[in-house]
Amino acid sequence: MRKSLALAATAAALSASPLAQAQQPPAAAASVQPAHQNPLLKPSPLPLQYPAFDQIRDEDFAPALDQGMSEQLAEMAAIASDPEPATFENTIVPMERSGRLLARTSAVLFNLLGADANPARLKLQAAYAAKLAQHRDAISLNPRLFARIQALFDKRQQLGVDGEAQRLIERYHSNFVRAGAQLDEAQKTRIKAINIEMAELGARFNQNVLAEVNASAVVVDTAAELAGLSATEIAEAAAAAKARGLDGKYVIALLNTTTQPGLAQLQNRALRERLYKASIARGSRGNEFDNTAIVARTARLRAERAQLLGFATHADFVLKEETAKNTAAVNGMLGQLAPAAVAAARREAAELQAMIHREQAAAKQPSFRLEAWDWGFYAEKLRSRQYGFDESQLKPYLEMKTVLERGVFHAASQLYGLSFKQRRDLPVYHPSVLVYDVYNADGSHLALFMADLYARPSKRGGAWATSYVGQSKLLDTKPVAAIHLNVPPPAEGQPTLMSWDEVNTLFHEFGHALHGMFSDVQYPSLAGTAVPRDFVEYPSQVNEMWADWPSVLANYARHYQSGDPMPQSLLDKMAAARKFDQGYATASYLSAAIVDQRWHQLQPAQVPAAADVMAFEADVLKREGLDFAPVPPRYRMPYFSHIMGGYAAGYYAYIWSEVLDANTVDWFKQHGGLKRENGDIFRATLLSRGGSEDALQLFNKLTGHAPQIEPLLERRGLTIAPEAKPAKAAQP
Repeated sequence: MRKSLALAATAAALSASPLAQAQQPPAAAASVQPAHQNPLLKPSPLPLQYPAFDQIRDEDFAPALDQGMSEQLAEMAAIASDPEPATFENTIVPMERSGRLLARTSAVLFNLLGADANPARLKLQAAYAAKLAQHRDAISLNPRLFARIQALFDKRQQLGVDGEAQRLIERYHSNFVRAGAQLDEAQKTRIKAINIEMAELGARFNQNVLAEVNASAVVVDTAAELAGLSATEIAEAAAAAKARGLDGKYVIALLNTTTQPGLAQLQNRALRERLYKASIARGSRGNEFDNTAIVARTARLRAERAQLLGFATHADFVLKEETAKNTAAVNGMLGQLAPAAVAAARREAAELQAMIHREQAAAKQPSFRLEAWDWGFYAEKLRSRQYGFDESQLKPYLEMKTVLERGVFHAASQLYGLSFKQRRDLPVYHPSVLVYDVYNADGSHLALFMADLYARPSKRGGAWATSYVGQSKLLDTKPVAAIHLNVPPPAEGQPTLMSWDEVNTLFHEFGHALHGMFSDVQYPSLAGTAVPRDFVEYPSQVNEMWADWPSVLANYARHYQSGDPMPQSLLDKMAAARKFDQGYATASYLSAAIVDQRWHQLQPAQVPAAADVMAFEADVLKREGLDFAPVPPRYRMPYFSHIMGGYAAGYYAYIWSEVLDANTVDWFKQHGGLKRENGDIFRATLLSRGGSEDALQLFNKLTGHAPQIEPLLERRGLTIAPEAKPAKAAQP
């Protein structure tokens, strides 16, 4: 996933999770030591302005934020009060240059809050939420500033500027209007209050999710209960328990998704049930981390704000700026896919239930009904029987750094001519973070790339990509990009062996990084992933195709001890099983996506109270035909971080983007696959353009046609009733 986009006027970093107040700077050090100089107050002297993590202290953030806000407000005031008529050069360009200190400071702090939170940073997040919301509104609701933007917007086609500049004017105008620039003063006052409250709620939600993941970890008394886990995984569970002061016990840490990895391995059914129920109870247990009231209040505020801005619902407000354009299009696509996905999941469930009956009968034990905590375990068994392999056979061939360097980097080298060199001289915020120089085929320096791949208690769940420095010709900056996974760290001295899902996620997140690193635009507000939310996942999903591309897989899938390549027979079995369990995966995802839509298609008075949040979710699943107990939503609302962040009313974007992705994979295959020529076309036509051109026009320019849904259906092994099928060239 990507970092949230910023309003053009407030710099990209400002749209991430809100900040909070830090402690006051410490007193000056003793005279024998030089006084500490706040490194955030000026651009980093390191290559490409890479952050000086070893110099930045937590107490540096608050003064830098305060000064950064003050400087940007002064910059904006100067633009607004310019006596000269508005021009692109005296209005839009200085707005693009504004707020550098604030953007720099925000980028570092926001990213650290996700990757390595601590009490001081969490305190900053809480205390600065309102301040930053007020700062954004002070710019976006400035009438004199908006008047200059409006004047340029009205005559944009007569200004004589190029297409990118004209698109930037349109982006500014849209952002300001959507922020409330055209409202009357009373409405602006209400918008400001809503934004402040939502910023504070968002900070609390994110902190609760992190705290609840750690608090809900499952404690196990004996190693015998962990039968099914590898010796390495059991050692990891013991180490996790010891870190909590629980010597002699074992701790199974939770990921932020509903389904937990251990459910596919643990033989102890009672423990699987404990693990599953601990996962789904997060955020709705009535404890200090309960998020139901926050979810309900946020939805009501979003709906109210949308109506103030002239939209029926928050979903209508969001989708107006996406490639989908409206709720009818999104509801239509999700409605087409859901019945097919559920039907496939029910067929898969019948196979699993039959397996349970046979095994229990053979053991002379009473049978039981398939439950959500059984699915992964028996699905893995069924895959092993049908295709002759399971995840445990793959892992020895998927050592993490080998996958990164001989897999992810190798594919990028073959496709785009890139080369990578690890940097060990640059500071990192955690010892496990890897940093690489990235070079173009001609040897020019393209970017710096950071890979933060291990899970830790201070890190939020999931996987995502972000940037510390964005590309811009105007600012003369090159990218410093980062990706984050949550691979469990191995026991000391052991290799890090990945699951296939983790490998696929690594290729996916690197696809986001490529989108940012290949950016080649003039203005920072249009750089990299500054594209519609339902388009941003598309390039990263395309990059997943190289994970099992034969020549790439052969290069990195090597036994971590012997170096032997993965046997061809295992490769063939893995390829044959590609569509296995896709009914479950699709139905689980669609359940979350449809709940997100229904939640954000409510008007203010329709939003349920906190006590009814979970009942609303259950009712939606029932009404949509998705209430199939063995297949829960990928996320439940109290820990659905996407919809409290940039993906509110936008979680559908993954499958919407996958329609584009599946079409593009077909394009690559039709043109010879992993070739420099194809990579160069994809880079020049789409990856380098950021938000400087219309997203779907970029897609059409590449593939030569409008999106078609059939390649996605074929990929997932789904079929749709003929009367429900979209037109051949319909929008996704």
